[in-house]
Amino acid sequence: MSKSIEEKLRILSDAAKYDVSCSSSGSSRKNTNNGLGNAAINGICHSWSADGRCISLLKILMTNYCIYDCKYCINRKDNDIERAILSPDEIVKLTINFYRRNYIEGLFLSSGIIKNADYTMELMIAVAKKLRLKEKFNGYIHMKVIPGASRQLINEIGLYVDRVSVNIEFAENTALKLLAPDKKPTDISTSMGLIRKNMIENSEDKKIFKSTPSFIPAGQTTQMIIGASGESDYAILARSENLYKNFDLKRVYYSGYVPVNKSGILVSTEQAVPMIREHRLYQADWLLRFYDFKADEILDEKDPFVDPLLDPKTNWAIKNSHFFPIEINKASYRDLLRVPGIGITSAKRIVMTRKYSTIRYEHLKKLGIVIKRAKYFIVVNGEFLGFKKENPELLRNALMEKEKMVTEQLRLFNGL
Repeated sequence: MSKSIEEKLRILSDAAKYDVSCSSSGSSRKNTNNGLGNAAINGICHSWSADGRCISLLKILMTNYCIYDCKYCINRKDNDIERAILSPDEIVKLTINFYRRNYIEGLFLSSGIIKNADYTMELMIAVAKKLRLKEKFNGYIHMKVIPGASRQLINEIGLYVDRVSVNIEFAENTALKLLAPDKKPTDISTSMGLIRKNMIENSEDKKIFKSTPSFIPAGQTTQMIIGASGESDYAILARSENLYKNFDLKRVYYSGYVPVNKSGILVSTEQAVPMIREHRLYQADWLLRFYDFKADEILDEKDPFVDPLLDPKTNWAIKNSHFFPIEINKASYRDLLRVPGIGITSAKRIVMTRKYSTIRYEHLKKLGIVIKRAKYFIVVNGEFLGFKKENPELLRNALMEKEKMVTEQLRLFNGL
């Protein structure tokens, strides 16, 4: 008996929940030609809940049938699970109907591999083309690019979607070969490289011809699975740094491995990766992207894992106590960013304010500085409120107290 569209939606929305690389828009596609919807430049929240509530993005797989046998994936071909496939017309119908009912603001579409990469990509492109050309849908669309797909198909999909992602899966290629033997690291890097090349060419064309259609205006992202292959956090951050540098990615997403399969070559088949590890990796990633940190400053081969009890920036500051305290009225913008409790906005405010007046302690709160954290690392107009005698362990204990609430909340959420 054939499945109803509601049954397919239940199966394929649940199958998509392990992919965390669907991201907020960053696009500025406007409603044109009397079309439907627009993509929000400030970003779109997204989620598809288990009880059927859709939050902003319709996040589904086109199909959970797959010819690959990835050891970590619930949809691997050898798993005995309920399977389904949605046709391009069914996906378009769902998207438009949900949008008209104000359930969603866009579509995130991924898929298992059926027949081969090109065949799967052709079906996904058919969805995007029907939404854009037939339904005049101008809302946000994020789709997966299947590694190994042809250059022509990668070029084509970029003309209809706002963002794409090519998942590298693991920080180390040896893990990919072991746990996903059907996937080739060269296919992944080649696809990412083609996307970046096309984006650069499109940007240059737009300078000459304003009517040039946008190519993936919200850029590309990727996902790494954490904890399935025993990789270190240092290896993960080093790979992320490389990806940002070489492929100009918007985001790297970190997905703690959920033990949905049993395999002797997986590091753990009993416990999910603690959510605090994901949280610390995202904090470290933020340092890479916005705070001018390098991966080997945050972690190294001697100390290769994130500290679950302290955020990476604070951990770095304690290890580099010789760098502190710094005078807030004289320190460079880059040095200010290294102070725990001072973020990008507050650092800019400091630089701007001190051009006109001397900053004192009573000004710090208005500048957005977290004084309880920053006071151990800064001098304010000659005044220092931290520990008079340098004691890294005392400092660590004091700052850990301020981290306890966050850590406990994540542990409870993770069911620990």
